[in-house]
Amino acid sequence: MEFEGCNCFRQRLVLSTLSGKRVKIRNIRSKDDNPGMRDFEACFIRLLDKVTNGTRIEINQTGTMLFYQPGLLYGGSVEHECHVQRSIGYYLEALLMLAPFMKTPLRAVLKGVTNDPTDPSVDYLKLTAIPLMKKFGIDGNSLEIKVLKRGMAPGGGGEVLVTCPVRRLMNPIQLTEPGKIKRIRGTAFSVRVSPQMANRIVDSARSILNKFIPDIYIYTDHMKGANSGKSPGFGLTLVAETLNGTFLGAEVVSTPQGQGNPLLPEDLGKNCAKLLLEEIYRGGCVDSTNQSLALLYMTLGQQDVSKTLLGPLSPYTIEFLRHIRDFFQIMFKIEQQTPGEDEQKGGEKILLTCVGAGYSNISKTIK
Repeated sequence: MEFEGCNCFRQRLVLSTLSGKRVKIRNIRSKDDNPGMRDFEACFIRLLDKVTNGTRIEINQTGTMLFYQPGLLYGGSVEHECHVQRSIGYYLEALLMLAPFMKTPLRAVLKGVTNDPTDPSVDYLKLTAIPLMKKFGIDGNSLEIKVLKRGMAPGGGGEVLVTCPVRRLMNPIQLTEPGKIKRIRGTAFSVRVSPQMANRIVDSARSILNKFIPDIYIYTDHMKGANSGKSPGFGLTLVAETLNGTFLGAEVVSTPQGQGNPLLPEDLGKNCAKLLLEEIYRGGCVDSTNQSLALLYMTLGQQDVSKTLLGPLSPYTIEFLRHIRDFFQIMFKIEQQTPGEDEQKGGEKILLTCVGAGYSNISKTIK
């Protein structure tokens, strides 16, 4: 399969690995002053090479063309140094898509930036992606994301442990009722700054959220010494849980030193609370960051009908749906739903329905 440009780079390689189809990507930033793949993209390819067996990768001299022939997903114990241009979340999102389909359970230690303003942080994926994976039947004590050390941009120095069991088949899902919000949880973290920063963030976030719901608990996480990485910073991750077990999240992280205007902890807390309210307004059973993860698991599910109700689709998700059609020949039925009078007011909701491809993890040994 042939593609052009650097957009949706991860999507193409992840879907190529799962479908076993070879991919050629041409003209990667060919008109740029600095053409070719960036260091973090090359780092991502190295990670895919570590979790697979027999993958063939060819890159031309300028880095503007990539040929990728996927091998078998092997898994096992992996240690990877992620490039500090992007946070660990950039690599982790793709790993979570691949992990259940490996031959042996994955145990990966990723090092680098744990929280940055661009990518979803490790905390965010831990609070929102893991509950979503459990709905598809990926369960067990070995499914977890653990922050061993925190590392802020630009220096990094963080360390994260990811473990995930393997599944032979994905369960079909029917996620059509988001339910009402019952509680809000969160983590305010600070590294290499005063521990008081985290408390100031919590107070400002609560000043907005307390008007809506009383059950709010925000943990403060202050790491010291060797566990605090190489750069100072602070941030907040919030997650709203509904009665039906839907998790909607939002997060804000301080900008790295010397980049953009510095953000006060009070402003950061308020911004994050407003983003969470916006995410709740968008609604759906999956938050906007994890839409593609849910759609991929639905595609690879058993040959049965899966349904999920989402808020407005993000541009990334729209591209992802196109790529799923190209790689797996699976089309989703998309219906727009307007909320009834008594239902929670919010944006337009979209109901996506598909019949799974019946993808079976052939490398998993049958006990």
